[in-house]
Amino acid sequence: MDGTLLGFVILQVFTCASCLPNGAPVSTCVDMMPRHTGVQPQPTPAPYTIHTGSTSLQTGKPITVVIKGPDYHGVLLEARSGSDTTAIGTWQTPPANTKLLQCAENLQGAITHANTNTKDNSTVYTWTPPATANSVYFVATVAQQRTVYWLNVKSANLIKKKGMSTHAMYLFQFLIFNKCAKLSQIIFCFIIISVD
Repeated sequence: MDGTLLGFVILQVFTCASCLPNGAPVSTCVDMMPRHTGVQPQPTPAPYTIHTGSTSLQTGKPITVVIKGPDYHGVLLEARSGSDTTAIGTWQTPPANTKLLQCAENLQGAITHANTNTKDNSTVYTWTPPATANSVYFVATVAQQRTVYWLNVKSANLIKKKGMSTHAMYLFQFLIFNKCAKLSQIIFCFIIISVD
């Protein structure tokens, strides 16, 4: 009986030492694969989805991100563009039980768990797009527990909102608010805006 108990204690120590309860290491930034010894990702579709507070991008305008689904304990969350595996943008102050992770040269390139405390649908992450981003999506690895995790949980693509140029905006306002505007002038203005 004592030998069985000692074996169980040794197994628990080994298991806890290999589960990275303090967050994903920097080495996971590209492949997003947890370094859980002897454990493979779930082959079934993830019970998680990534929801964003906006359907489009605007330079400098923060976007909220929520991982919807069952409670989870581990996470690695990044924003990416196209087929590039580089984390882009800047994550803001992480919510409770999570922390920032430096990916490549990006000091705030990813969010990971800070401990194994529960994260849920009320855990809200905030990300700010870089000026160079035209299209992004969010991608996550989500772990319900050490031995149960899903890779490649993705959001829909967010596309940069094309706004009016300053000149076109002034012209549009002048034509709309000025009583001398004719329908043909307004139509011309819309043509300029769409070409701009």
